[in-house]
Amino acid sequence: MIADITHLETKESGVVVEIRGGVGLIERLQSMGIRVDKKITKISSHFWGGPQTIEIDNFKVAIGHGMAKKIMVDIDR
Repeated sequence: MIADITHLETKESGVVVEIRGGVGLIERLQSMGIRVDKKITKISSHFWGGPQTIEIDNFKVAIGHGMAKKIMVDIDR
């Protein structure tokens, strides 16, 4: 199933399949290690649209809700 990061449950994983954004957003996410074909795991999220904490390559990063909505993942279910 393909959905954005906000639809992942805590401790659920998926593979990034698309980043829906402009060049600036894509470059910013790539500098954090978030790119197509990378496996990510959602660590935590805040209630009602707060930041999402994800793990990628044993590195934890918090991204805003708006950014998370633009990262599409193939969820491992």
